[in-house]
Amino acid sequence: MRRNEILLDTHIIVWAMNKDKRLTEKIEKIILEPQNSIYYSIASMWEIQIKYDKKKINISGKEFMHYCEMAGYHKLPVDDLHVMELETLKRDESAPPHSDPFDRIMLCQAIAEGFTFITHDPLFRGYNERCVVEV
Repeated sequence: MRRNEILLDTHIIVWAMNKDKRLTEKIEKIILEPQNSIYYSIASMWEIQIKYDKKKINISGKEFMHYCEMAGYHKLPVDDLHVMELETLKRDESAPPHSDPFDRIMLCQAIAEGFTFITHDPLFRGYNERCVVEV
């Protein structure tokens, strides 16, 4: 039985934490599927902490990490292979701009690791990467 490695975009994890109605049945099935190994990026923790410091959200990076650990998600550090993948990341010229550094590094993590990247953000379509699953 093949395991599937899944990297969740930050907002998907926040939706799961808050039991947000945007967390669809499809996303829940992916997260709960026993064959899937679910990962969160340290970049997500960093993003959450920045938003917390700016008072845009009410959970800290530490609380975010604790939730991920309690949910059984695996931590994915950012390493040199992920950063080097940024050099080859291409976006369609006709696609709207997408300059979010957290999104870009998480996509590169998924590419470099051979993971599936789960997001709800339509801006990822502009990369035409097969690892992206928009839910």
